[in-house]
Amino acid sequence: MTQPPPPPGWYPDPAGGAGARWWDGQGWTDHVQRPAAPVQVPPPPVPVQHGPSLYEQPVLIVSQKTKLVELTNEYAVMDGEGRQIGAVVQVGQSSLKKAVRLLSNLDQFLTHRLEVRDARGPVLVLTRPAKVMKSRVVVERPDGAPIGEIVQANVFGRIRFDLVANGQLVGAIQAENWRAWDFAITDAAGVEVARITKTWEGLARTLFTTADRYVVLVHYRLPEPLGSLVIASALTVDTALKQDDRGLN
Repeated sequence: MTQPPPPPGWYPDPAGGAGARWWDGQGWTDHVQRPAAPVQVPPPPVPVQHGPSLYEQPVLIVSQKTKLVELTNEYAVMDGEGRQIGAVVQVGQSSLKKAVRLLSNLDQFLTHRLEVRDARGPVLVLTRPAKVMKSRVVVERPDGAPIGEIVQANVFGRIRFDLVANGQLVGAIQAENWRAWDFAITDAAGVEVARITKTWEGLARTLFTTADRYVVLVHYRLPEPLGSLVIASALTVDTALKQDDRGLN
């Protein structure tokens, strides 16, 4: 006795492969169900490991690297524990300029270009054009976007530098005692936001016994563009601001 065909429904596909085919009670149709592809869950992103940012440090120690003859300017930047977290490096200096520095005292009449770097790479580029009477430092991002300028405001007495952005005064550097390396960095209202000194007691006193090391105390995280201008001022005070005026009070 012939058995009746199975009732309509989904059955394993007789053509093979995973899935089911619809049987209408009389024959196989073209309707096929395939199992859904498993959802591919992407792996969690690997966090990018960055070293400490110069902008996040309440204490920065700047140490000029010793050279037999100072033909370039290069500084190591350390945190308050003495760990190096950045550097200031002179870039774009031709062989002719090095020869001029070696054979003369015309440093102030040369243009200097410095890169401020942390673990991520360059964070600021500073250009000090050739000086006539007053020093000036142009502060930019590594991509050339302008931030502001550090401009010498006076020639006689205790030297002061204005921090200028978009033509507006946003702060200043006041040399309280040029020989003793005491500088107050203030905002536009005259409130001290940072200090450059050699009298900090956080590390061994011997760290600050020579003129090629000093400490920067940043009182709190500063808004832009003041934050970048303070970093630029603090990390280049010797090369870009002070080197032409040693001995002034």
